[in-house]
Amino acid sequence: MPELELCKAAEWLRQADGLLVTAGAGMGIDSGLPDFRGPGGFWSVYPALGRARIAFESIANPAAFDRDPRLAWGFYGHRLNLYRATQPHAGFGLLLAMAESMPQGIHAFTSNVDGQFQKAGFAADRVCEVHGSIHHLQCTAGCGDRIWPADAFQPEIDDENCQLLGDFPHCPHCSALARPNILMFGDWGWIDRRTTLQYQRLRQWLAGVERLVCIEIGAGTNIPTVRNFSETCGGRLIRINPGEPEIPRSTPGIGLSLGGLDGLLQLNEALRSP
Repeated sequence: MPELELCKAAEWLRQADGLLVTAGAGMGIDSGLPDFRGPGGFWSVYPALGRARIAFESIANPAAFDRDPRLAWGFYGHRLNLYRATQPHAGFGLLLAMAESMPQGIHAFTSNVDGQFQKAGFAADRVCEVHGSIHHLQCTAGCGDRIWPADAFQPEIDDENCQLLGDFPHCPHCSALARPNILMFGDWGWIDRRTTLQYQRLRQWLAGVERLVCIEIGAGTNIPTVRNFSETCGGRLIRINPGEPEIPRSTPGIGLSLGGLDGLLQLNEALRSP
């Protein structure tokens, strides 16, 4: 191990006619993105929130936009700038290459809101962002079900104090404050229309795949949305996770106790071996 498991996983991929990639926060670590594990890790990225003892669950919450919109957009604006500037790691390209010869191609299912799959070359209609996307906005006032791109919003952030310095983004319909189209904690106002359409496309694609392999990267048990989907999508599962590689007995799978990029590199090497 992991040589035998890698060889077996490679053989599964050779037999597959479609590749599903499922990804949690661990997928972005090799691109240099923070994963916010625990308050210590979160506050090291946002020291102003640490000084105020504001937890991730409190700032990643629609109530934060009512309570302190400059702080809320300081947090989300910083993340938006970070994700725009980040280049996806090489593992994304390896996944696309693995699926090149598969008749049904590749599809992604992710809890990440960073847009890294699309930036890495995944077709937009082949990505399901189950928690939404920071690159899209919606109205805080609930004036309708509109979702629009955040492209025109270029936030200027005081990183030291986690404050938005410039103008707020506004709803083009009613001019109320806009917020990211992301499923937050305690969020009853999230507009899921875009994600619902993505999920429908994914389900239609899955229905046409006969020999599915799912590669899951960096999805933990703390928020198990991705892990649950990987285990119930109907295919063989290759779980790449350095801390939680275990797979339930009811799911045909292989667990690799490796980091995301390292696991994909080793899997690629196994695929290239005769």
